[in-house]
Amino acid sequence: MPTCPLCACTRSRHFHRDARRDYYRCENCRLAFVPPEQRLSPEQEKAVYDQHENLPDDPGYRRFLSRLFDPLERRLAPGARGLDFGAGPGPTLSLMFEEAGHPMAIYDPFYAPDPAVLERRYDFITATEVVEHLFAPGRELERLAALLPEGGWLGLMTKRVTSEEAFARWHYILDPTHVCFFSEASFEWLAKRLGMSVEFPAADVALFQKRSVR
Repeated sequence: MPTCPLCACTRSRHFHRDARRDYYRCENCRLAFVPPEQRLSPEQEKAVYDQHENLPDDPGYRRFLSRLFDPLERRLAPGARGLDFGAGPGPTLSLMFEEAGHPMAIYDPFYAPDPAVLERRYDFITATEVVEHLFAPGRELERLAALLPEGGWLGLMTKRVTSEEAFARWHYILDPTHVCFFSEASFEWLAKRLGMSVEFPAADVALFQKRSVR
């Protein structure tokens, strides 16, 4: 069985198969995932992302992002500094936070690949429709959490696995760049691993807050 890319457990089971790919589910953290040999190459990935037409002045796209923006912004101190991780070809969430008075940095491995950005500290970090694309979500999310102080926030947006039956007919698995699929149990495991609390203000939003180490 393939190793889980979130928790590195080797106890997974075959969960689903469609015309293109296999999907496994980890028995430990409950992440569903595509095995490494069935992922796209970086060139194939970018060709898909280049087709995205998410524009900063699109009201519909801003409404979509507001599902994370609204609950997270209410929890931030004035002037809190943030990072939008995986900003994509048309950064928009970062603009929304800047308009609300929060200085922002952006990072994207294809469109804004500045490694220096990942060496700074932030009061909050966002990743909207990103974690389902990560080949090594455990390593990447640990790296992001390390950039936050006590009380800092990590806001994730991704659709969640609910049941095996729903997964089989789920449109979300049809995107060939989607390779990791989280459930509430996966996020609860992650919160414990990172020393954070987690809450779910919307069906596709998870907000993590870093606990005090004292």
